[in-house]
Amino acid sequence: MAKKDTHKALVSRNISEEVAELLLTKYNTLSAVSAAGIEELVQLGLSEEAAESTLSKIGKRTVRAAAPVAKAKKIVQEPKTEPMEEVFRERTFSQSEIRLKGIADRIGSPMPMKIITDIANVIEKADLSNEICEKLIATANRMYTSHLMDKNESTGVMAAHSLGEPGTQMNMRTFHYAGVANINVTQGLPRLIEIVDARRVPSTPSMVIPLTGIAAEDESVARHVASEIEVTSLLDIASVETDITNMRLVITPNTRKMALRGLETDDIVEKLNKVKAVRGLVKLSGFQIVITSDEPSYKKLQSMYDSVKGAKIKGIEGISRAVLSKVGGSWKIVTEGSNLKEVLKIEGVNANKVMTNSILEVADVLGIEAARNSIIHEAMGTLGEAGLDVDIRHIMLVADLMTNDGQVKAIGRHGVSGKKSSVLARAAFEITAAHLLHAAMVGEVDSLEGVTENIIVGQPVTLGTGAVNLIYTPKKGEIE
Repeated sequence: MAKKDTHKALVSRNISEEVAELLLTKYNTLSAVSAAGIEELVQLGLSEEAAESTLSKIGKRTVRAAAPVAKAKKIVQEPKTEPMEEVFRERTFSQSEIRLKGIADRIGSPMPMKIITDIANVIEKADLSNEICEKLIATANRMYTSHLMDKNESTGVMAAHSLGEPGTQMNMRTFHYAGVANINVTQGLPRLIEIVDARRVPSTPSMVIPLTGIAAEDESVARHVASEIEVTSLLDIASVETDITNMRLVITPNTRKMALRGLETDDIVEKLNKVKAVRGLVKLSGFQIVITSDEPSYKKLQSMYDSVKGAKIKGIEGISRAVLSKVGGSWKIVTEGSNLKEVLKIEGVNANKVMTNSILEVADVLGIEAARNSIIHEAMGTLGEAGLDVDIRHIMLVADLMTNDGQVKAIGRHGVSGKKSSVLARAAFEITAAHLLHAAMVGEVDSLEGVTENIIVGQPVTLGTGAVNLIYTPKKGEIE
């Protein structure tokens, strides 16, 4: 192997340029370096740690003594974790549910238990005879059967059409949040695109935070909870002046603004002392806060000012505004920005009903099932606000497809469409040549089972009448 190739191979193994050059002064190949011991590399000019690291990266690990081995074992050891206990709670059916299930079985009306449970919850307090219950079950079964899809129906195509066609009638505007001034949330087609693209951060992240207990009834308590959530920076509650003569910053707090946000001067001093650039330099002088530079430098003073003016004094990171809104006699908070994990820890917040429009954040904090429900809720809400009536089952199918493997995937070439098993279906969507070339190189086979690939090759799709084969068996005597 030429020295140039050896140098390239060393660098590709995360060995620095300097070490590679030093090794090439004595060794020409990787095997020669690997055969050398730590002592030889130390004599060449490397430190003992660098020599051992170099040999391990090339592929040979050398054990020098017992002490380092013992130390390595300590690092490898991991704390024992107890296996999580599986919690299983069996569903206990009520007498009303058991009664309706028996009637359904008797009259031959098989329905999902969810429908029977919903009917039982509605009629629980009503004393209905068996004849009326039979009529209820028969009517529910007729409605359920009429809403079932035909066998071999192309559900995916129907769902795509049912979402795509109304989407063309949506506008591109950004609406104010209902009942709250100056809080803007993206709606219409841009929001629908965000949902199906599974954007990590929405263009206008927002949260709806219902309050509980006394905070839901008392405006002053609700306002206090909002101040705990909304980020308060230093410039929101004080003015900062630069005293060039004495090389210091003078901070003058605004009493009224501090009272509204429930802050004291000592709170500001404590938070500023945690800022790295001014740590240990913050002192209280009367009602003002003084930060004196520890070196006579205008550059240092400027860096101190830049670090201090945006310092967070109170609130949750990522939430720039929190506005109160009263709905149905109880207070709730609407925010600009989203931080679900931290908001759930705030006292006075109804954690069971907090909503955020950031679907990926819901998946990270609450899990994939919650993310699926969030996709359905957000998509239905977006279409509903535009006045479009789309059957929820189409949205449910899309949500299932986006979350069925435990992660939220986009409907696109980096998600669902890009991971189809059919080569022709992937190629028909985007980057045709790349898909076809890769399939040819690896010898991929397309079994032509889907709609798209069958249309491309010009044969009937395996749906509807194309999903069955007609076979004629002649009777005896018809053929001589």
